[in-house]
Amino acid sequence: MDVDFLKIIIPEGRIFTGDEINEDFSHDELSEVKKYPDVVVEVLTCEEVSKIMKYAYENHIPVVARGSGTGLVGGAVPVCGGILISFQKMNRILEIDENNLTLTLEPGVLLSEIAEYLTPLGFFYPPDPGEKTATIGGNIATNAGGMRAVKYGVTRDYVRYLEVVLSNGDVIELGGKIVKNSSGYSLKDMLVGSEGTLGIITKATLKILPIPKCSISLLIPFKDIDGTISSVPKIMKTKTMPTAVEFMEKKVIIDAENFLGKKFPDKSGDAYLLLTYDGNSKEEIEKGFEEAIDICFENGALDVFLVDTEERKDDVWTARGAFLEAIKASTTEMDECDVVVPKNHVAEFVKFTYDLSEKYDIRIKNFGHAGDGNLHVYILKDELDEEDWKIKLSAVFDELYEKAKEFSGKVSGEHGIGYAKMQYLKENESPEVLNLMKGIKKVFDPKNILNPHKIIDVI
Repeated sequence: MDVDFLKIIIPEGRIFTGDEINEDFSHDELSEVKKYPDVVVEVLTCEEVSKIMKYAYENHIPVVARGSGTGLVGGAVPVCGGILISFQKMNRILEIDENNLTLTLEPGVLLSEIAEYLTPLGFFYPPDPGEKTATIGGNIATNAGGMRAVKYGVTRDYVRYLEVVLSNGDVIELGGKIVKNSSGYSLKDMLVGSEGTLGIITKATLKILPIPKCSISLLIPFKDIDGTISSVPKIMKTKTMPTAVEFMEKKVIIDAENFLGKKFPDKSGDAYLLLTYDGNSKEEIEKGFEEAIDICFENGALDVFLVDTEERKDDVWTARGAFLEAIKASTTEMDECDVVVPKNHVAEFVKFTYDLSEKYDIRIKNFGHAGDGNLHVYILKDELDEEDWKIKLSAVFDELYEKAKEFSGKVSGEHGIGYAKMQYLKENESPEVLNLMKGIKKVFDPKNILNPHKIIDVI
């Protein structure tokens, strides 16, 4: 690779090689996959990205796009070396269009920055992934979900327009501020969730909404997991749709307490539902959740706590937001299964993880989005030696994904496939579907230089 040529494109101070490359660029948040790129380039414009891709295309050099590196499946790890394009400095909010309810921005803008910008203006971006330091580009690349998906949907539902650099350096524009579009294949939606394997996003326009005037959460302890999860399908059939339906186990709450040094409002149940409702008035919301409360008590709820004060909201949601870090801090190493199953199989799947924990003598912890069937199952290494850990982790993953397939579920609900889950995607999709995926990859990236060895191998 001719680094001197790259320096013609990118000014000094934004290109890093060898010992100059920060260790963070060799891995993501959780995956064991680790590999340094040959060069890191910090970009500021679409034009810079286009010039880098033209050079990479002509010279068959692999390129990986990276935001904050908060992924959990090795999606932004440069497993083939090559060029890593960092978008952390390409982080401007470009326009808010209140008439069309859109926000246009660069891919390096953080989720937290979107909220900080929109809230004073009376708007919000509905997708609510838990990691607020993630970039919007990364969220679009993985079609991130989050807690509000039950009512509002996922990232793909809010992407109106994309500016994309293709593998050969060409720049295309997909979509617009329009609401409807039946003009041929939806390439925009294909790019969302493609994890940087089809093109590199350099600008996006998002749909935004006015902030609901009122929001109230209910924390509901249950005596067991059966009552907790069996309540969910019934709640989803009530007249008022919850914004979020989260489930959590007592042992994960205790991890969060230890991690935060902060007490959770209640520990009377073995499992909990956290329901959130939003609307235009407190009275409207209360009418909506009264039926849900009755359903929960019919299914073994021990109590209902109204989370309507700032102090209680902080206690509950700070704990919920810390679950991943808390579990991580409780062990030496861990890996995650981001499985999604039909909602009526959630309880059975969670109980299946208990059986696996006992069968393999390994700790497994759960929490997730009960309202949409997306579960986060964490397998913990603790004091296992490396050989036992690898054997048990592989066996547990095999059984988890096989069970998900049995329930007509999918490998990932929101974190993507990346590098770490490629084999499970291969095992859980038909040859016909996999061949279509390979064909799409070859059309967009004929030289296989865009984030190679991610999602699916075309070789």
